[in-house]
Amino acid sequence: MRNIRLHICYDGTRYKGWQRLTGTDNTVQGKLEHTLSRILGEKIELSGSGRTDAGAHAVCQVANFHCESEMPCADILSALRRYLPEDIGIDSCQEAAPRFHARLNCTRKTYRYRIWNSERPCVFERRFVYILPEKLDVQKMNAAAAKLLGEHDFSAFCANKKMKKSTIRRIDDIQIFRDGEELVFFFTGNGFLYNMVRIVVGTLLEVGLGKREPDSITALFGAKREQAGPLVPAQGLCLMEVEY
Repeated sequence: MRNIRLHICYDGTRYKGWQRLTGTDNTVQGKLEHTLSRILGEKIELSGSGRTDAGAHAVCQVANFHCESEMPCADILSALRRYLPEDIGIDSCQEAAPRFHARLNCTRKTYRYRIWNSERPCVFERRFVYILPEKLDVQKMNAAAAKLLGEHDFSAFCANKKMKKSTIRRIDDIQIFRDGEELVFFFTGNGFLYNMVRIVVGTLLEVGLGKREPDSITALFGAKREQAGPLVPAQGLCLMEVEY
């Protein structure tokens, strides 16, 4: 049995997220599994490094699958590029170690969130940014972000109210900076809860808008979801890197 590793990029605008769902084939995982099954002539099940939200994107999603087919990786790659829709791309396809697992072996991930922070219209990038023209205090947002670093109980930043697993996660780095008309966030950590990055951004935006003080962040560790900020739209979110 072979183990194949894929590096995938996608524009998630028209998909209901990464994860395969019953009742619809309109997910990135679903599209990939259907296409791979046709190419290889056997049922394929993918394991992804994590689940991106409906409408979110990926520059580098990592997944692996097992197959009996002896088709060379170069031919699998060529066929995937031929048959997949234009908003899903495969950067690489290669043999992986037998025990490699895209999710279980992952040590860190980096996400980016983009905000169009200008009154000027954003026509060409509107599917990839959250449009928020209000003035933001980036210095205060960075001060608040510094308090999120380290290992904490991020339950207030999780949208899954029935979460049974641990809500302890570690954030290693947060960067917030201006790039022209945009405000860009980068988050690197050992794992992220359901909707966690989007809720963290929503909370930091409250700081930037003067609705919350930077020092109030520490009171949110182990708190209830209602105490943190709003969930910002998914189109600004992109999975940038997965580390092993």
